[in-house]
Amino acid sequence: MTADAPPAPAAEIRILALGDSYTIGEGVTEADRWPNRLAAMLRARGSNVHTPTIIARTGWTTDELSTAIDRARPDSNYDLVTLLIGVNNQYRDRSDEEYRAEFRALLARAITFARGKPSHVIVVSIPDWGVTPFANGRDRSSITRAIDRFNAVNREEAARAGVGYADITPISRRAAGDPSLIAGDGLHPSARMYTMWVDVLLAAVRQALS
Repeated sequence: MTADAPPAPAAEIRILALGDSYTIGEGVTEADRWPNRLAAMLRARGSNVHTPTIIARTGWTTDELSTAIDRARPDSNYDLVTLLIGVNNQYRDRSDEEYRAEFRALLARAITFARGKPSHVIVVSIPDWGVTPFANGRDRSSITRAIDRFNAVNREEAARAGVGYADITPISRRAAGDPSLIAGDGLHPSARMYTMWVDVLLAAVRQALS
């Protein structure tokens, strides 16, 4: 390389997002899905980020996500892997113990996809759908308690595995007094809420990618 040669371009950052409706962005445009918003914000800060790979679908539980991963067969060369799963386990009244075992297995797979580096994996907490219009007529306090239990599990497993953790649940609860944070379906986050999630995620992501 000569002295006046241009610098080599920065390596492209590859992101894999694993989850359910919250990750696929039910109720918002593709650009407003939080993994895509995260990539856009990183690009705005000068990073070279590839379009995120998303393995997620509305309604998936932990075992259904695992089956989908088997079909998708992602490689093990991602710079960042996120995992947000469990609301449908809670909605279907599945046990905390089952969730723990299946979440732990998913987390181990996520680490594998991140080249075996736990520091490049971020667990995202489950939002509280109990504050949404969809929960009208249901026991909202019971939903909140159940979400807290499931989040206690995923937080404990994240700490055990040495991965990052982004707690977006408090943001989700602001929707109780702010309808603009809910999408038109009355259940899922709006684009505005997803932007707020990314603001929380950015600190963990910068640490993971540093």
